Amino acid sequence: MFQKSVVRKITGVIACCSTVLVLSASNVWADGNQVNFSLTDIPGRWFDTGSVVAGSRSIAIASPGTRVNFSGNSNTVHTRTSLIYPTGAAGMPFNTDPKKGGDSLTLTTPGLYVFTCSIHPYMFGAVIVDDPATTGLDLGSSLSLINGITVPSSSDLATRLLRTFFIATNPANWQNYASNAKWHITYPNVDVRVDIGVVNLPAVLNARYGNDINLSALQNPAIPAVGEIWAATQFEMTSGKSKPGTVSAIDGTNWQVTRKVALPSIKMNNPHNMWTDRDQNVIYVTQWFDKKLTVYDRKTGALIRNVSVGEAPAHVMTLTDTDRLHITNNGDTRTDSVMELSPLAAQVLRRVDIGRGNAHAHWMSHDGKTMVTPNVLSGDTTQYNFKTNSIDAILPVSGHFSHPLATGMMPDASKYYVANLLDSTITVVDMKLHAVIKHINLIEHYDPLSGAISGPVGALPIQTPVSPDGKNMVTANTLTGTITIIDTRPNLATTDEVVAMLPCDPGCHGVQYGAKKGGGYYAYVTSKFSNRMLIVDPDPNGDGDPSDAKIAGKVGLFAANSTVKDDTITANPGMGGQGILPIPLVYNGWVQNLPAAWRNQLTAAQQDPIK
Repeated sequence: MFQKSVVRKITGVIACCSTVLVLSASNVWADGNQVNFSLTDIPGRWFDTGSVVAGSRSIAIASPGTRVNFSGNSNTVHTRTSLIYPTGAAGMPFNTDPKKGGDSLTLTTPGLYVFTCSIHPYMFGAVIVDDPATTGLDLGSSLSLINGITVPSSSDLATRLLRTFFIATNPANWQNYASNAKWHITYPNVDVRVDIGVVNLPAVLNARYGNDINLSALQNPAIPAVGEIWAATQFEMTSGKSKPGTVSAIDGTNWQVTRKVALPSIKMNNPHNMWTDRDQNVIYVTQWFDKKLTVYDRKTGALIRNVSVGEAPAHVMTLTDTDRLHITNNGDTRTDSVMELSPLAAQVLRRVDIGRGNAHAHWMSHDGKTMVTPNVLSGDTTQYNFKTNSIDAILPVSGHFSHPLATGMMPDASKYYVANLLDSTITVVDMKLHAVIKHINLIEHYDPLSGAISGPVGALPIQTPVSPDGKNMVTANTLTGTITIIDTRPNLATTDEVVAMLPCDPGCHGVQYGAKKGGGYYAYVTSKFSNRMLIVDPDPNGDGDPSDAKIAGKVGLFAANSTVKDDTITANPGMGGQGILPIPLVYNGWVQNLPAAWRNQLTAAQQDPIK
């Protein structure tokens, strides 16, 4: 524990939570009353100060009047957005359009400022502006989020977000299932001033959330899957390129990681989300921190082509009737920000005007008629009609900074769902009426002050697909590290209600459904700050009721000795789980187009999921 006047001058070595932490004037305090962040593509160091505090290169401590400078060292555009700031702070909230160039602002109000990129919302940088006249580093008595939520700085929501910052920005704090070691999170051993007084930061965080936690053993599901599962292990580093990311194949029969595709020849950069062609022969993968859509051979991992599509391409899907591809350019502010490509991505055909920019995880209807997009920066959603080549509707989903990030659709295209990251809600849209019919509050049973949980909770939801048979929806919630299950069966008292919650890992992110051998489905779930994939059985007894959903298996995403690799893995093994692609595709509309070799492995119900 330190008084502030001592922290300014200390250059010694201090024991912190079983870890040696070096605090010095050069790596704790801002240099020359300014903080310099370089925005990068490198995991954990997305906002890079060049100095290390408790394993993080993304935090600085400064005095009032400090100038914060942002520069770009990334292959794509980013925003500089004040996610958290002291309530009432001068010049807040701060937010920029996506770009690569520099920005700066001056911070005068003491307290905690956390910056993010609205395109890549797990990128974090933090500045603590400290009043030299007080004891303890000032966090501010009240903290505000950019979406308007305000909480005391000692609240569970505030400390949970702070804990997430220290996990996200230090790869040593990620859950490593390739090791037998306990999960240890390193925090800076400092006293901080919050609304209730001066407290020791690691003491509070450890008391609330624990530390040195035993990780559960990996376990294969009792029932195998049909085919294979591809996961975007986006943070894995390899020797042949400076940019991160591999795509990992898991055999659904024995749950082994069979292949790692890094594609060093093109320096594949942060592979984020995948899809496949009608024949299930190629993998399409977006490079989210770049401008490219990459196509490679599913069986060999060999590169087929690398196509420029636009800034920060996020998700890719095909139309069921034509097999044309559609890619959302998440960093593009233009209204025609969705790219249409011919089958196998052989040619860029056109830009599709959805009336908004910055779309992320879109979804397509079973009949090839409709695309729905979540428009991140405008806080709304577009329903686009391919038959008329026009917009059917643009609807607000919640507040302007609700950050709609992902969509899921009923297999009959009657409704679709939009996951709103910062509001922790899911918006339900009637596709025929073009109207919002419900908002599902995922934190209804969470007390942001005390942290008390009285029912299923999912804070900061991300991917949220609907099962191929339309009976349930599985949502990955990144802040709480939980999986929520929503009953989507129509005309029930539980329709569009959260009926179950399952544990997940830090940065819970990706979800997709695949076929379970012998009938039914698995939902595969990945997490950014972990190297395992969870296999959820949303209906274990096959009665259609998802309230008894369970974790059926826990599989590592790191390479085994037998794993085929096109590059040597050097850091973050199996980490950064985001997009998921089960092969074969079993969603309504796609499953009917499968080649016989794949289709014959499915049950009659799986072949026609809503018949």
